[in-house]
Amino acid sequence: MGFGDLKSAAGLRVLNDFLADRSYIEGYVPSQADIAVFEAIAAPPPAELFHALRWYNHIKSYEKQKASLPGVKKALGKYGPADVEDTTGAATDSKDDDDIDLFGSDDEEESEEAKKLREERLAQYESKKSKKPAVVAKSSILLDVKPWDDETDMAKLEECVRSIQADGLVWGSSKLVPVGYGIKKLQIQCVVEDDKVGTDMLEERITAFEDYVQSMDVAAFNKI
Repeated sequence: MGFGDLKSAAGLRVLNDFLADRSYIEGYVPSQADIAVFEAIAAPPPAELFHALRWYNHIKSYEKQKASLPGVKKALGKYGPADVEDTTGAATDSKDDDDIDLFGSDDEEESEEAKKLREERLAQYESKKSKKPAVVAKSSILLDVKPWDDETDMAKLEECVRSIQADGLVWGSSKLVPVGYGIKKLQIQCVVEDDKVGTDMLEERITAFEDYVQSMDVAAFNKI
């Protein structure tokens, strides 16, 4: 496993191919794995290796936070494609390493081509993200609606309950369930949007039909 010599063009090509369908060396957030590989690279990858360049510029932005990123650094040979031998740093001089500014200075200018490519990638990402539909939190609720006695018109009771209309409320199936002494309760399903309809509102509206409804209870509540 490895990338080969990441100070060579061949090693950078391996890294570029590896990052073609990945955002990071490991997982879905920047980690010490990214820092370990970043620090093995002598200079920004060329513009034509755009996957590697995109990753390089992104990890460079974590200069001040790199020590706090999750994970533990491992040997470079533990990262990358399984069929490539890691030779990074095999003949490097430790003194030379001390002279390398791994993250570069803030004044270091990107090439125009690299800058343009990075901006295009960011624009594409932002555009794709903005088109994602917002997730609407919904819940499935099973209600028990109890009548006063066995003489209550249950068909009328259900009609009253279903007459309650609100944005984010959809009534579902129902049935009558015996509770004893000839009395049956209405068990009715509904789906609600959590930020628009709550159980308190449903109870208030349902128990307002006081000629038919004695009480309302939540029998089951499940997030969808």
